Amino acid sequence: MLEVKDLRASYGKHPALHGVSLHVKPGEIVVILGANGAGKSTLLKSVAGICEGRVTGTVEIGGERLLGLPPHKVVEQGVALVPEGRGIFGDLNVRDNLMLGANPERAREDQAQAYDRLIRLFPKLEERASQIARTMSGGEQQMVAIGRAMMSNPIILMLDEPSLGLSPLLSKELFQNLRAVREAGLGILLVEQNAKLSLGIADRGYLLENGEILREDRADILRNDPAVQAAYLGGGGGKAAPRPRDVGAPGARPAAPAPDAQRPAAPSHAPVTARKPSARSVPA
Repeated sequence: MLEVKDLRASYGKHPALHGVSLHVKPGEIVVILGANGAGKSTLLKSVAGICEGRVTGTVEIGGERLLGLPPHKVVEQGVALVPEGRGIFGDLNVRDNLMLGANPERAREDQAQAYDRLIRLFPKLEERASQIARTMSGGEQQMVAIGRAMMSNPIILMLDEPSLGLSPLLSKELFQNLRAVREAGLGILLVEQNAKLSLGIADRGYLLENGEILREDRADILRNDPAVQAAYLGGGGGKAAPRPRDVGAPGARPAAPAPDAQRPAAPSHAPVTARKPSARSVPA
């Protein structure tokens, strides 16, 4: 089980996470919901060992401490990250992209078996094994990125905005694939802009605002909460959506329109970087 306790992160003098605690068990999907700049990507990067800021707290998997380990050691312990933007090798074929994920020592001994398990989950990857990755659709490239991470034989799979840039149809297919990953026994920690789809497949969810966890609950309870619907699911019925703080307690109701409701959101303290997929580097 992945356990995160009192995780704090800052970029210089600007705090990004304030004592975040959460857990993810094998065989469950946990989604993190929050506005842009809430600290969601910083959280995943901190767990994966690639956060550029200062990080403190406790991150453990199976009782083994992860915080302070270099990224490749985090992968060796069983945590894999599929970053925003996928980061696949566009000039390599599908099979070569997948096999790059089997580099960790924990995966090398079981490489053939891991590949067999993967193509049983995603038969399309075997059908497209010789296809050059850059010629694939966005949804297919995302499947390759997920498959590459799974080749590292992880216990926990983390995904940062996997449906970003995908059509509704491809997004739906992607989330069906994530169900299959869960059924294979992996734990999934998911940061996702599409709250409706993610809560539809998740077991539990956390609400994150300004680097703090406001609430944890079962996904079905969050999905049916009027305040959560208004804030994240577009269910405000024409009324102004509540501020994220208003969804911190079960049964919270949408807030009345505030005078400053139309003002632009305050800039995030955590810098956001978007990287184009590069043939020179593959995130672990």
